Amino acid sequence: MGAMPVWGQVNYGEVRLKVTDPSGVVVKAAVRLVSEANDYDKSFVTNGSGTLAVEEVPYGIYRVEVQKPGFTVSSSTLQVRSALPVEDTVQLSIASLVTKVDVTDMDTMIDPYQPGSEMQIGAKQISERLSSLPGRSVQDLVNSQPGWLYEGNAVLHPRGSEYQTQFVVDGIPLTDNRSPSFGPEVEADDLDSIRIYTAGYPAEYGRKMGGVVELNTHRQTASGVHGQLVLSGGSYDTATSYGQMQDVWGKNAVDVSAAGSMTSHYLNPVVPENYTNKGTIGDFSTRYERDLTENDRLIFSVRHEFSRFLIPNELVQQQAGQIQNGDNFETIGTVNYQHIFSPDSLGTLAGMVRDNANNLYSNANSTPIIAFQHNYFREGYFKSTFSLHHGRHEFKAGIESDNTFLHEKFNYFITDPDQFDDDTPQTLNFAAQRPDLEQSAFVEDLIRLGNWTVSAGLRWDHYQLLLNQNAFSPRLTVGRYLPSLKMVLHASYDRIYQTPSFENILISSSPQIDALSDQFLRLPVQPSRGNYYEGGITQDVSTRMRVDVNFYRRDVRNYADDDQLLNTGVSYPIAFDKSVIYGAEGKLDLVRLQKLTGFVSYSYMVGNVWFPVTGGLFLGDDVSNALSQLSGHFPDSQDQRNTLRTRFRYQLMPRVDVAAGASYGSGLPFEYTGDEADALAQYGPEVISRINFDRGRILPLLAVNASLGADIYRSERVKMRFQIDGDNLNNRLNVIDFGGLFSGNAIGPARSFAVRMNASF
Repeated sequence: MGAMPVWGQVNYGEVRLKVTDPSGVVVKAAVRLVSEANDYDKSFVTNGSGTLAVEEVPYGIYRVEVQKPGFTVSSSTLQVRSALPVEDTVQLSIASLVTKVDVTDMDTMIDPYQPGSEMQIGAKQISERLSSLPGRSVQDLVNSQPGWLYEGNAVLHPRGSEYQTQFVVDGIPLTDNRSPSFGPEVEADDLDSIRIYTAGYPAEYGRKMGGVVELNTHRQTASGVHGQLVLSGGSYDTATSYGQMQDVWGKNAVDVSAAGSMTSHYLNPVVPENYTNKGTIGDFSTRYERDLTENDRLIFSVRHEFSRFLIPNELVQQQAGQIQNGDNFETIGTVNYQHIFSPDSLGTLAGMVRDNANNLYSNANSTPIIAFQHNYFREGYFKSTFSLHHGRHEFKAGIESDNTFLHEKFNYFITDPDQFDDDTPQTLNFAAQRPDLEQSAFVEDLIRLGNWTVSAGLRWDHYQLLLNQNAFSPRLTVGRYLPSLKMVLHASYDRIYQTPSFENILISSSPQIDALSDQFLRLPVQPSRGNYYEGGITQDVSTRMRVDVNFYRRDVRNYADDDQLLNTGVSYPIAFDKSVIYGAEGKLDLVRLQKLTGFVSYSYMVGNVWFPVTGGLFLGDDVSNALSQLSGHFPDSQDQRNTLRTRFRYQLMPRVDVAAGASYGSGLPFEYTGDEADALAQYGPEVISRINFDRGRILPLLAVNASLGADIYRSERVKMRFQIDGDNLNNRLNVIDFGGLFSGNAIGPARSFAVRMNASF
């Protein structure tokens, strides 16, 4: 993912420094840029002309430390508030015989001008993370934050939303499902930072509004060749490699990266035996960047990724000899241009072309159905923005166009008619194509009024696929800094307009599917419209800890969900009348307490969904249920009331550290049409012992982890780190989802171990 461009990013700017001696002559010096609020701590060296340009700097307050032998250490603060570069000149003083420098982090522990709630994951936390199975490294990091949980196969669900997460990779939004079973992931080793929103969204974001995950990839500023090599392996025959090299010379930079992984636990198995679950993934990318002038920058990039995997079997499928294969191929090309019109104004142009294909193949022994699928799309994306600084205002406006040309092919042959209605056709062949056309425009303003900060914006969206609709979405976030308490109070309102997921939307809306049953009901899936509310505080505790507490409520009409086509695992979007989701979240970050660092995050969530159904395809008995259930409500499928995650690290000695943590969930609701005896015969006592049929809930999940890490070599230019991890050390059988025969159970990994070696230069 190192190929993705940077200049379209929403909340990232640039710092440009110049270092001189007392007479004004430029000098080469070491620079450290630190923001505790952003979990940002990086060291740089100015070039021969005494200048330094640091790109991809998240908005916030930073401490700048400049050191050079023979000179007094300089420590100052600066603020990054917009995409416009922040320029500063540091003039060093000649060192006296005795010099005392006191450096404090009080100014960067919290950001007093951050109006809303955001979660940050920095480079250090990424590099020292717990090892993940292939295809899940970024998802696991996001899932550690309050408000997020897995439902199965590493599909992220923010605050109860179904498939409404968008990943923004260096400013380019990817709004399709990015879980391992749908598409290649962004490798965490390629990331410099992650910023996460679940409320207080900038007006620049739209379409998928459950949660937004900004991924900021690595960039080097110093001249010369730089690189990174990561090798890891462990339980489930897992092996992973990642390599990246970048050459910076003059006004040019070239970056090349490649990665590959394999495992025998790619998806979450449906039975503890982990049948047929091998997977292989890989990617290659290259990027070229050139500063055409001091005010113009141009970036080209190309990236290709793929994944190949087996679909895990249930017991009856394994006995029948079923083999189902899935794969995904994706190629992305981007171009990005930035121009600085004046010290107060900046414009960007970004374009992307993306080809994505998902395939499913079944052998002749598959049961109860042999299914084949070939879905692919070509996406053309364009975005233009203009930023302006004026007094207390940071204006930004822009337009974007996203045109996706969908192609769906699906066919099946039933091998076990007893699992279907008598009138279900034995075979089906389906093919369709249609464009998904979406355009938007936005304007927003970040206003600073003393200790008040206001972010206000308005977004317009146009959606044209099966429906043709427009919507306006106002956004407002207000923050108030209380200096005497070292506290920020904030509140936000987000009007949201979410377009339906396009996965298999053509087949579920086609009249050709009417032949699958003599009872069918098809309703167009409307975009979701709703109101998100949040209030909370951010508190600095003794310059050692930061506490975030948020309370929220989400009211959504045409609440998005999904259903399965027959017994194939092919999902498609549906919608219910409304949902009400509310809860509270908290996170305590121990930034430093001598040698101890870490965090604890907690989420309490209640989610309910109301009948009737308002969109989607329903067949057989589901039709009568849909027509008769016109009132009442049921728990949201992500209604896990209590979620707790923690991880702490202790520095045993200068180069050796240990870490330990845990992940707890009170369990998701489930629906099962059979009885407990049927489930016991199919899945065995080990799985059924983790199910509470009386409450309709899965029993609590708990996984304890631990790590040992060591910096085995460190110099000014080279660093090598070794880490060994153990996960689910308590070896509990954690059932994530339970849906019954052919309905998508998901069981978490058993006790597992991994080792990882990371070398960078």
